[in-house]
Amino acid sequence: MVSDPLLLFRRAPKGLDRARLRAFAQTLRDRVSHGLPFCAMLTGDSAVHDLNRHFLGIDSPTDVLSFPARDTSDSLGDIAISWQRARAQAAAFGHPIETEIEILLLHGLLHLLGHDHETGNGRMRRLETRWRKALGLPPGLIERANSKPGRPPR
Repeated sequence: MVSDPLLLFRRAPKGLDRARLRAFAQTLRDRVSHGLPFCAMLTGDSAVHDLNRHFLGIDSPTDVLSFPARDTSDSLGDIAISWQRARAQAAAFGHPIETEIEILLLHGLLHLLGHDHETGNGRMRRLETRWRKALGLPPGLIERANSKPGRPPR
């Protein structure tokens, strides 16, 4: 059993199924990153806003941020997720907040693994689609962004 924290909860909403999310993070480590560790923190909009402003120069909150490690010998890096954004997105797409956080974890991990949906000629989109289907998740962030208005992504 690995003792390093995969998922940290900082100001997470009450009633959140933490065991489910920890198990999903473990599945991501086992299957997607092939055992390479990462750490994800579930926090609020203000903390993610601060990280976005400090590290990316973007003065607004967002749903997920990835911070790849410079040296991946100990960890792939860190992921920060806004539970408030996850809750709003879950409501908009009609699924539980845990499902939305799982989508965000997958997306963030793909970034830690070096994929970029803005420069990768669709590779990250294809990987995200493949993994979300294998993991039983609804459409991911890239698919949603690329879907036509009024037409749900597949």
